[in-house]
Amino acid sequence: MTLTATTVTAPTARPRPPAGSRRAGRSRPSWRSPAYLFILPGFAVFSLVMVYPTVQAFLMSLQDFSLVATKPSQWIGLTNYLDALSDPVFWRALANSGVYMVVTVPGQMVLGLACAIALKNRLKGRSAFRIMVYIPVITSWVVVSILFKFLFQTEGGLVNFILTDVTHLGDSGVDWFNGRWTALVAICALGVWKGVGWTMIIFLAALQSVPDQLYEAAQVDGAGGLAQFWHVTLPSIRRTLLFITIMLVIGAFNVFISVSLMTGGGPANQTQVPLTYLYRQAFNFLDFGYGSAIAFMLTALIALFSAVQFRLGDKAAEEAIA
Repeated sequence: MTLTATTVTAPTARPRPPAGSRRAGRSRPSWRSPAYLFILPGFAVFSLVMVYPTVQAFLMSLQDFSLVATKPSQWIGLTNYLDALSDPVFWRALANSGVYMVVTVPGQMVLGLACAIALKNRLKGRSAFRIMVYIPVITSWVVVSILFKFLFQTEGGLVNFILTDVTHLGDSGVDWFNGRWTALVAICALGVWKGVGWTMIIFLAALQSVPDQLYEAAQVDGAGGLAQFWHVTLPSIRRTLLFITIMLVIGAFNVFISVSLMTGGGPANQTQVPLTYLYRQAFNFLDFGYGSAIAFMLTALIALFSAVQFRLGDKAAEEAIA
């Protein structure tokens, strides 16, 4: 038997393509690529309904905008923004949104998380309970705002009936919509009631993704229900908490329909929020430049809040990993 030697050739380095040439399999699509043809319709619609109006609104905020063709709009720069900063009604509107946020965001999160935990623990009649809690979410804001306006009526309202005739907490009903703070109570109650179902569904999805082995290990270590919730549940749904907080904060500063239908910003602008005040300036007084300036200031404020929340959430996540 004879052995034949085989020649083994050393692998040669792959020649580098010359500068400016495309690498195989990693070439960038040209402008004629079908991928751009699929993107183009969506981008065109987005530009038409979002980008173009946003640019026009920003330019409008820098002008003394006029709807009369014979009276051209005047370029006034940042005057509208400076007027807003010195407008006490604008600051009151921001303060009212802050109160709404402080009340409704924790309220929706706490109640939504409690409902989600109850559903995860096999609550009896949980299908009916889930429907009952979620129905306000899919109900029109107009419908529930009118409903709560009737509930909080001074004469004949269900809330005053409970306070005076059922619990006997007062001799006469509260004039809910004739004062700033009483009106905000009604508006905040509506905000919490309508948003609990949404937070419940998001929290329930997050809780179902937490491994059961973590709870079993905590039980072996002797952790009770409260300790499991604090050391297992909350750290496991940290990202969900951050997401819900950001979404609810944005929603709180965008509150409009409930305030517009329940109080109209009254009495005497005491319950104005940025969107109702913006709407009043733009469509009641036709001061579209000032209304646009308020809109962009509100956008900048929401972006600032979101950035701070993202930063705090990332920092908390890094500390938890460390």
